[in-house]
Amino acid sequence: MTAECLATELEVSVRTIYREIEALHDAGVALYGEPGRGGGYRLVDGYRTQLTGLTRDEAAALSLAAMPAAARDLGLSSAAAGAATKLNAALSEDLRRRADHIQGRLYFDPTAWYDDTDRTTFLTEAAEAVWQDRRLQVTYLRWDEPREVRRTLEPYGLVLKGGRWYVVARSNSQLRTYRVSQLRDARLLDERFERPGGFDLATYWSGYLAEFTNRRHRRTATVRLSARGQQRLNHLMEPAVVKAVAATAEPTGDQGWVEATLPIESIIHAHDELLRLGADVEVLAPPELRDLLARTARAMARQYRRSG
Repeated sequence: MTAECLATELEVSVRTIYREIEALHDAGVALYGEPGRGGGYRLVDGYRTQLTGLTRDEAAALSLAAMPAAARDLGLSSAAAGAATKLNAALSEDLRRRADHIQGRLYFDPTAWYDDTDRTTFLTEAAEAVWQDRRLQVTYLRWDEPREVRRTLEPYGLVLKGGRWYVVARSNSQLRTYRVSQLRDARLLDERFERPGGFDLATYWSGYLAEFTNRRHRRTATVRLSARGQQRLNHLMEPAVVKAVAATAEPTGDQGWVEATLPIESIIHAHDELLRLGADVEVLAPPELRDLLARTARAMARQYRRSG
């Protein structure tokens, strides 16, 4: 068809047709023009503009095609592979070559190092509750007493972070984040709930992470660090601690040692984390953290004296 015929058919200007043809070319549509009398624009024979034959699971798995670990956890490995194959087949030859080029040079791995992944026994139930907007009755193991609690959740979404799955859900009118590996039981209920139309999972998660960091680091500790201890921080401590030490470090007069202030979550958590630095750190304050580390050091010294 000529540009004039297309403009008449679509009730737009010829200039608009030229602009849209150019956009289709940029998008990889197999469209070409023949100049001269009797010429016009045509699609390459056999070109298909729509994906066909996608199953329900394959359509659901499209967003996981580049994340094989996530698809595997959700039981959608085969569906994700099928969707990727059909998507690839629907591309033009030029776009298929480009996709293959990138796929051979880029791999996305969302799991943590050292195979530090969670046990996700009830991930399937959590996912079904999210997909179907159904309530989920769970037994959850938390850090506070009582440790084991029963909850009826209205799951809004799933998040995979560092190899760990989390379900964002409303319970007792409060929106909370639950670690899937902490579920001790989960039962999908027949009751449905209405997911808020304005809820955006990505926005919620960004806000949750910011709040989590602020809530977690409510206290500080003053420490002395050797030169070796400062070097080991990057490998042993989280970025917030490394940044705080860099910002507050002051030389003490001892060769290579500095005094610095770093954020801590709790006395017990700081005790466990600072033990990793061994003799390259000395806690000056708070006194309860210093005393706890001193007691641990004395107990370790007694243990090694006996074993030696």
